[in-house]
Amino acid sequence: MAHALNTIEIKEIMALLPHRYPFLLIDRVTDYQLGKSIEAYKNITINEECFLGHFPGEPIFPGMLILEAMAQAAGLLGFKTMGNSDKLYLYAGIDKARFRSPVVPGDRLDISVRLIKERRGIWKFEGVASVDGHSACVAEFMCAMRDFQ
Repeated sequence: MAHALNTIEIKEIMALLPHRYPFLLIDRVTDYQLGKSIEAYKNITINEECFLGHFPGEPIFPGMLILEAMAQAAGLLGFKTMGNSDKLYLYAGIDKARFRSPVVPGDRLDISVRLIKERRGIWKFEGVASVDGHSACVAEFMCAMRDFQ
């Protein structure tokens, strides 16, 4: 199967990120520009383990998992840019996080992350997660590249 340029399918995502179910939160990357930005998505299904407790009868995808999905997209951008799949990207900080609308089963969470700056191994990003064109979460965050232990 031919792949469009600047996309990343699930097999390559799994080769780049150390995360696995239930914490692999990127289904596909639809576009990226090395050292600049990345667009990805995650399909939210009722089968997500988090819905067993958040909240039974009124399932809402946890905000911290939305932020984690943004960080995973940022990590993919870093790995594609730097070629360091033997490294880990770890959160170094989260700023200006705002949750604007709930994300529920059946939604497709579209993730857009833009690199603001990189300095001494610390990468600062701006992320937006949206559903059907409506912002669900925005944040600025920093990730640090570290050796995989």
